Amino acid sequence: MSKKLYVGNLSYGVTVSALEELFGSVGEVTSVNLITDRMTGRSRGFAFVEMTAVEDAQKAISELNGRDLEGRAIKVAEARPRRDRGGGGFDDRRRGGGGRRRY
Repeated sequence: MSKKLYVGNLSYGVTVSALEELFGSVGEVTSVNLITDRMTGRSRGFAFVEMTAVEDAQKAISELNGRDLEGRAIKVAEARPRRDRGGGGFDDRRRGGGGRRRY
């Protein structure tokens, strides 16, 4: 069973391959998702790394949390489940009312 990790406080110059190499030294990496800004394409300073085994993920947390990567002490923790942020649908209440106009 795989385990997803949150990796924060990343330098903006960190690449997916650098993260794959770092976490690969601890265990088998399933995937790396470096989060980027939609407008600029620049890194937002955090990523999600999925490890194949739960034991490898725990080892990565204990060995890599606080470790220096390109001049910054990275934060490695278990990723929390994604919150539903709503959106997507039309909500008339946000637009200040609605209904029929009466003249």
